[in-house]
Amino acid sequence: MSQLAKQPEYPSHSTQPDESKAERPPPDGGLTAWLQVLCMHFTFFNSWGVSNSFSVFEQLYTAELGKSSSEIAWIGSVQVSLLFFLGAFAGRATDAGYFRIVYTTGAFLQVFGLFMLSLCKTYWQIFLAQAVCMGLGNGLTFAPGLAIMSSHFARHRAVAVGMAAAGAATGGLIYPVLVDQLLYTQQIGFGWTVRAAGLVMLITQMPGLFLYKPRFEARASGPWIDWSAFKEAPFVFFTLSMFLNFWGLYFAFFFLGNFARDRIGVENTMPFILILNGVGIVGRIVPSILGDRLTGKLNILVPLSLSAAIVIFAWIAVDSVGGLYAFTVVYGLVGGAAQSLFPATASTMTPDLRRIGTRIGMILSIVGFATLTGPAIDGVLIQRMNGSFTGAQAFSGSCIILGAFFAACCRVAKGGWKLRVKV
Repeated sequence: MSQLAKQPEYPSHSTQPDESKAERPPPDGGLTAWLQVLCMHFTFFNSWGVSNSFSVFEQLYTAELGKSSSEIAWIGSVQVSLLFFLGAFAGRATDAGYFRIVYTTGAFLQVFGLFMLSLCKTYWQIFLAQAVCMGLGNGLTFAPGLAIMSSHFARHRAVAVGMAAAGAATGGLIYPVLVDQLLYTQQIGFGWTVRAAGLVMLITQMPGLFLYKPRFEARASGPWIDWSAFKEAPFVFFTLSMFLNFWGLYFAFFFLGNFARDRIGVENTMPFILILNGVGIVGRIVPSILGDRLTGKLNILVPLSLSAAIVIFAWIAVDSVGGLYAFTVVYGLVGGAAQSLFPATASTMTPDLRRIGTRIGMILSIVGFATLTGPAIDGVLIQRMNGSFTGAQAFSGSCIILGAFFAACCRVAKGGWKLRVKV
């Protein structure tokens, strides 16, 4: 009996899903499916792309606001964590048929928050606009977009998510360059620089508002949390793995610029930020293709997570500009790959695609606690060690190693001990 057949029957009312449509396999291609990838690329662009650019704001705010690295890191960590925290609500609302309302509200909050940021003068004003308002917008767009896009793919899902996740890298390239050129080169001021970024965001939000296409009818019944998921070992192990990995993964994306400036003595840190995000385009797409066609998602995720941890530990020994360039290139590849493969693999943690929004949202909400506290812990460790990054580097590397261990447990739970099984 198939997994779909084991699901409880739906009540007979107008929102009952079309069973034949629900059981129909995803198209795995075609114009409509690939338009969902385009839309999700821009969703990544305007959520994770902005978050991956936070190193630019970290340096600016520490210099202008007179706050510690830990205090400034709370802005970025709250913004990222709200992207994850709202996952359960936004994912379940998507399954219930409220995708348009949820996504449109999220897109509005993202753009509104960025334009309000252009008027901010104090720490708390910036916190409310950039962390809270934009973070809420990220949470209301990311999980619904990922659920809708994932429902159009099965065999090629990792490739689709990888191409979409490349938006985090392109956003991480475009937004820092825009800020750097307008704020420092053209010197048009912080307000007009952020408004220009807001215009870019407004334009790139348009495809998602009109082209996203849900595959299934509304599933009005059912709980907001699918408690049965916690009885499945692969789901539990994978959620633990995501939590631990994201506890450490964002450290370099937040603090690389500060490290280059404070520990290496580099005046212009922009090349490092651009390289970190630029090579991430390759890191997000190529491993996803390999995972789909050759190895399986989990089989390639485990060694990539382990590699990211090793590179973080190697960062401790970096004391020159050349060494920092080498670290930036390698971590951009493996860190970007890990960021991409986790959402792609998360979308496989449900046997029923009609519940994909709920399951993805549950995972993201739990991971939100990691992204909330991780960068702030890093900032405190740097402050307590009088500017040394060693403690924060050791913490981040250790978290990612533990994440790789639980990813390996998930792989065994799903595919057994045989090495040649594609999982």
